[in-house]
Amino acid sequence: MLRTISFILVTLFLSPILVQSAPIDAVWKSVQAPENPELSSVTISPGDTALLILDIEELTCNMERRPRCLETVPRIADLMARARKAGVAVIYSLTPKGTPETILPSVTPRNGEAIVQSSVDKFWKTDLEKILQEKNIAKVIITGTAAHGAVMHTATAAGFRGLDVILPVDCLSAADLYTEQATVQLLKTGPGTRKRITMTSSPLITFP
Repeated sequence: MLRTISFILVTLFLSPILVQSAPIDAVWKSVQAPENPELSSVTISPGDTALLILDIEELTCNMERRPRCLETVPRIADLMARARKAGVAVIYSLTPKGTPETILPSVTPRNGEAIVQSSVDKFWKTDLEKILQEKNIAKVIITGTAAHGAVMHTATAAGFRGLDVILPVDCLSAADLYTEQATVQLLKTGPGTRKRITMTSSPLITFP
């Protein structure tokens, strides 16, 4: 009874405050972006790490739809070349409408490199988890587009499966900088990834 009375009193006290508070869109205007996360140097262990290249296709990575994606492709290509040289597994994904032929030439798969196809979560209804388990993978380097699509959802799904996530923030892209920054912040603080993610950039990644 006492709890009920207390709840009613608190509600009555707060009601005028809640009614008079500013509309949320007005409140949002006062928000300042948090500081960018600190980027760490990472030395890769080839035997238990895979590089994921997500949805770098003609359909998603072009001047009309997502020009920022094209800026990331040379960095992803360099990371891919160094990963292959070190013996790191490279795994690709496609959008539901993509084909292996639509992957951009500078990051095209080699024969035998795995390709999965799904919506934004590349574990969903694909063999990605099985592929990683068969290769004894414990860590994934995630690159690609869109930041708030395939990158964010696949990184979260990887974290849920106990995998460590390495995120080179210069190798993901969206239509605008705000979305890229927001994605990085969500992955930094999100419950599925915050204890498992390492923020880095491609020059800070070293292969033996």
